[in-house]
Amino acid sequence: MQFNSVTQKLPKHLHKFIVQQPYEAYTAQNQAVWRYVMRLNSHVLKHIAHKSYSKGLKKAGITEDRIPKMEGMNRILKDIGWAAVAVDGFIPPNAFMEFQAYNVLVISSEIRTLEHINYTPAPDIIHEAAGHAPIIANPEYSEYLRRLGEIGSKAISSPKDDALYEAIRLLSILKENPNSSKKSIRDATKSIYQLQTEMDELSEMAKIKNLHWWTVEYGLIGTLENPKLYGAGLLSSIEESQLCLKDKVKKIPYSIAAAEVNFDITTTQPQLFVIPNFAKLSFVLEKFANTMAIRTGGLEGIKKLITSKKLGTIELSTGIQISGVFSTVLEAKQKPIYFQTTSPTALSFEGTELIGHGTNHHPSGYGSTVGQLEGINIAIEDMSPKDLEVYGIIEGKTTSLKFEGGITVEGKIITGKRDLQGKIILITFKNCKVSYKDKVLFDPSWGVYDMAIGKHISSAYAGPADPNSFEEIYSVSKTKTVKITYSKKEQRLHQLYEIVKNQRTTTLDFELISEVFSEVLTAYPSEWLLFLELYELVHANNTSLKKEIYAYLQKLKQNPDYSKLITDGLALITKT
Repeated sequence: MQFNSVTQKLPKHLHKFIVQQPYEAYTAQNQAVWRYVMRLNSHVLKHIAHKSYSKGLKKAGITEDRIPKMEGMNRILKDIGWAAVAVDGFIPPNAFMEFQAYNVLVISSEIRTLEHINYTPAPDIIHEAAGHAPIIANPEYSEYLRRLGEIGSKAISSPKDDALYEAIRLLSILKENPNSSKKSIRDATKSIYQLQTEMDELSEMAKIKNLHWWTVEYGLIGTLENPKLYGAGLLSSIEESQLCLKDKVKKIPYSIAAAEVNFDITTTQPQLFVIPNFAKLSFVLEKFANTMAIRTGGLEGIKKLITSKKLGTIELSTGIQISGVFSTVLEAKQKPIYFQTTSPTALSFEGTELIGHGTNHHPSGYGSTVGQLEGINIAIEDMSPKDLEVYGIIEGKTTSLKFEGGITVEGKIITGKRDLQGKIILITFKNCKVSYKDKVLFDPSWGVYDMAIGKHISSAYAGPADPNSFEEIYSVSKTKTVKITYSKKEQRLHQLYEIVKNQRTTTLDFELISEVFSEVLTAYPSEWLLFLELYELVHANNTSLKKEIYAYLQKLKQNPDYSKLITDGLALITKT
């Protein structure tokens, strides 16, 4: 893709999720689905959506008549500080959030099939482009979305979150592929429900996803009695945009409690949360962020990282950052006294890898003490040069340091690293032995020992401190969206949609329209959308063809699957 002033700021590890929008692969039926949903939603939403929606559509460069091209959207979105990239369906939650943190919307390049025109569990371009993009034109909401991405990308997940993500991705792909078997869809749905019932305490990522769902996806704004829509899931769903305001959908004032309320992507929502204004979003987000390990750190924070079994970072009180897959933490009096990673590990300071302390230097893991020396009130990081000399912490000296909790470090100090204020953040030993009771944590034969300095863990979060330290941060799912293959009969149907589309921009050929109607009637008698498009062409002319098409649409309306879709479509035609 061509990068612009916004997307060029994206870190390289996110590039692998970006795909080329397959614009030429969109069929004329796909374009008709876009047009139907957009025209109907624009008509309905101008009365029930937040005022930012209609203005935002224009600002985002989105029209009713055709699926937007990413390049065109980007030319317009950059004027409000945002951009859009195409991706293959659902991507890992942390990666999704990180794109948002860089003011980039990820837009699935797929579009829902006609069978799922009301609602689809899969992310598609109607949901992403026509749902998300318009509201970001509102500055207050835009900043919330960016901050949500920034905080959410650091949320710590659990292995069950990862399994659920893969299960949801699989189901969304299967549901949107007309060639999928009913059994494969049933099995995938069953797998999701089973994973959801097995969920223990919600992880940070699960909670931030709940906040995202009940605001960005399914949020209402205003009063409980008269709310307006702003969530993308509501703005892009024909069905839910009209159902959500009915009394049977419970309306709840939005608060941090929404983080504990799970959602089901396969069905309509039984309750929705209402904010009085967009400022409320940021207020609740900051309140929630204060509960996260990125701000609380401590023993609980590192335990969350150990449970996640994924790349994460802890930051000590001196500011030194350790990034790796954490495996062990020793504790005393409910405080961490030693930690260990068992993966390639990098040490950083203020988000930049320390020279000589990348994964090549720590390829098999890293361990270090946390806390203060036993019987000494002043922490190493707070010691003056004279204090350090008194306690034997000087270059070239062999020393023995006993920490609170029972960790002992014995070896010859080679060197140390300090921050800009002169505080020691790292001490390197040779011939060093680190022990805890009768257990050896580091043996002299393993090489030099780098001891991170910090009296406590001030922060813990998902991902690395310096993204450049690691080649692999997020994994691309092995479950790929299957390219839909069309039979000759389906290809002919798409040709008929194309003929009808072209008739909208030229002098009407009633003979051709009649021939198309006859062919569709014979070969595709349930193709309600194409019959609607044919009726739209002729409705202004009082001909027998108009009456014939209208009569057939009335017959199709007897099928409950099509009844409301046709009724709404006819109302749209007669009002324009």
